[in-house]
Amino acid sequence: MKIFFLFTFLTFLLSAFEQVAAYAHYDKILTHSRIRARDQGPNVCALQQVMGTKKKYFSTCRNWYQQAICGKKATVLYECCPGYMKMEGMRGCPAVAPIDHVYGTLGIVGATSTQQYSDISKLREEIEGRGSFTFFAPSNEAWDQLDSEIHRNLVDNVNIELYNALHHHMLNKRMLTKDLKNGMTLVSMYNGQKLLINHYPNGVVTVNCARIIYGNQIATNGVVHVVDRVLTAVGNTIQDFIEAEDDLSSFRAPAITSGVMDILGRPGHYTLFAPTNEAFERLPRGVLERIMGDKVASEALVKFHILNTLQCSEAITGGAVYETLEGNTVEVGCDGESLTVNGVKMVKRKDIVTSNGIIHLIDQVLIPDSAKQVIELGGAQQTTFTDLVAQLGLTSSLRPEGQYTLLAPLNGAFSDDTLRLDQRLLKTILQNHIIKVKVGLNELYNGQELETIGGKLLRVFVYRTAVCIENSCMVRGSKEGRNGFIHILRQIINPAEKTLHEMLRNDKRFSIFLSLVKAADLDDVLSWPGQWTLFVPTNDAFKGLTDDDKDILIRDKNALRNILLYHLTQGVFIGSGFEPGVTNILKTIQGGKLYLKTVNDTLLVNELKSRESDLMATNGVIHVIDKLLYPAELPVGNDQLLTILKKLIKYIQIKFVRDSTFKEIPLTFYNPSITQLTKFIEGEPEFKIVREGETITKVIHGEPIIKTYTKIIDGRPVEVTEKKVTEERIIQGPEIKYTRITAGDPDNEEKLKKIFEEEVTKVTKFIEGDGHLLEDEEIKRLLQGAGTEYTKVTKVIEGEPQIIEREIKKVHLEG
Repeated sequence: MKIFFLFTFLTFLLSAFEQVAAYAHYDKILTHSRIRARDQGPNVCALQQVMGTKKKYFSTCRNWYQQAICGKKATVLYECCPGYMKMEGMRGCPAVAPIDHVYGTLGIVGATSTQQYSDISKLREEIEGRGSFTFFAPSNEAWDQLDSEIHRNLVDNVNIELYNALHHHMLNKRMLTKDLKNGMTLVSMYNGQKLLINHYPNGVVTVNCARIIYGNQIATNGVVHVVDRVLTAVGNTIQDFIEAEDDLSSFRAPAITSGVMDILGRPGHYTLFAPTNEAFERLPRGVLERIMGDKVASEALVKFHILNTLQCSEAITGGAVYETLEGNTVEVGCDGESLTVNGVKMVKRKDIVTSNGIIHLIDQVLIPDSAKQVIELGGAQQTTFTDLVAQLGLTSSLRPEGQYTLLAPLNGAFSDDTLRLDQRLLKTILQNHIIKVKVGLNELYNGQELETIGGKLLRVFVYRTAVCIENSCMVRGSKEGRNGFIHILRQIINPAEKTLHEMLRNDKRFSIFLSLVKAADLDDVLSWPGQWTLFVPTNDAFKGLTDDDKDILIRDKNALRNILLYHLTQGVFIGSGFEPGVTNILKTIQGGKLYLKTVNDTLLVNELKSRESDLMATNGVIHVIDKLLYPAELPVGNDQLLTILKKLIKYIQIKFVRDSTFKEIPLTFYNPSITQLTKFIEGEPEFKIVREGETITKVIHGEPIIKTYTKIIDGRPVEVTEKKVTEERIIQGPEIKYTRITAGDPDNEEKLKKIFEEEVTKVTKFIEGDGHLLEDEEIKRLLQGAGTEYTKVTKVIEGEPQIIEREIKKVHLEG
């Protein structure tokens, strides 16, 4: 029981400490400053001062090690920490500053202008007397920077205006920086005016966006914090400001129509980067009209200018990323005295304080990706692609109301030879990079097929650290626009046109390898649909192989199959899909293992360089090598075969175990046979005569294949199981169809029967190479006036079955 009580107490104590620490960023940063200056003596703090200015900061680790604040070089200063003083002849700051009432403390911290104004405004008596106060005292520089007209009005009316202004800087209770919590609203001593407190993780504490530059100077009747500007009164809401400000009329219109204006009238802690009328005038008219005419896009545009956090300019000492109400992020930073948004100086006026947030006026409109057309999403690294799409007239295909996916190669993917191609061919290439539907990264899965606007089907391959479309893999930078996604690819996509077998047959470099494939009865493997990765040795790999050697290889079919099938793996593995420098182990059809990795964009197979990789076929991919592969662990038991292999393979030591034999590899790893007739395909009941070249088909279902693949869900690879059923459509024709009439003239029915019987005879002759089919006008005439009831009768003249197409149906079994 004691242990439980002790655990509960410690948990409470720890949570209480964490809550305090969360609002003590200023004190934490101050402690770091003391540590950095420990060599200077006791109670010394290290500060950074922006060169060319008087601005000083107790710095974060990031600013300290960068030796810069807001991109400007900063020098290191050593000063007494708040509350301490130097003593003559002694190191550091060993003495405690004298404690006095608030009025006297103003002099101790160097806020002599505030002290003087307190004196002439009759505030002195109050802050020297009884009570507990917090005074946010403007520094001398803050008074100097105040607008001259405002300053003059205050000094000219010291008993009212100046007195009230000073009371606006005061609280009627003592609050140290640790008590000033982020998002807190306090009531000043003037007319209940609000003071908005923000306490940032970088140690900056602001009051109505004025930064505390010297805090926690304890007085007998309170505490003094020196701030870097004279506090301005808090206005009404952000909505009120927008409605009253003429220079924001262009922003006001979409804010109202989108309904976002109401949000800006509610309590909150918002930051609005408000584009001026001039900013909207800079937009191309077509872009502006399109966005303003689209409620979804205009709402996204307005929300993209709003942060759900309050970011005063003085709190920004380096770049940071913030989420907008639209959902995407912006980077807010600084460059000297200027605020930047996404790296661009655009803030004209900053820190307009309202009751529910801060407004910064900017001279550019921020357009989020969600309000852009998909073609507008291309960045600086995809300009070649986007420019070509425009030049070749493909932008007209990307309708605003449509849904598309652009697969945009990097600029470097377009070689000079590619750019010199005939424009019609170049247009075809670009069409292969535009998908008909909108597909996000997390919707892509292995084995998926995507149809382009050019009618091509592109395959998707998902690997551990990469997603590839055909031969080209994606790089970071996918974006979603109003009418589609854009994904960035390393290379131009080369859709597959031929099977593995056709590619080998059409390339003389592979003639020897192909002849061995044929001798091993493996032609069909490389011809049939499938998902294969084939490592193909060129003819150079067979240098020294004589015709006699080849005959010996061919005679031992088991040995030949073992060697050849060691070059084949199940699945499509793109070279650039492998994680660089990491070894990937693939099991071959032969049973041995291949070790693959990429080094400096070169694919290595068993440490052998692939001379050319990622040659896409309709049923797989080819990687070209100049050596014959052989499983090192597989022994040879035949002297003749060993001699042949030693001629060809010199990069490994081949084992010899006399009389050992190669295992038989049955061709059951692929199944081209027809297994079951499941249905007969016919159209709706109709009158039809099939003419020359027309056939009927039967659908044959192959054995179902259960397959597991990887799908990207929420940015993470997830395994999904799928059932594949192969259908083969078989020519069974030609066919004669006619409709038996059950209502109408009986004589007509007899005539029709006779005509069809004659047609059957003619079709038979046609199959034998003679005769032609009767035109059907007479039959149509006889059918006119027939009743609506009919019965379908089909007569078929069987021909030799021939496979004309194969369809694969997929069923998801589990997620």
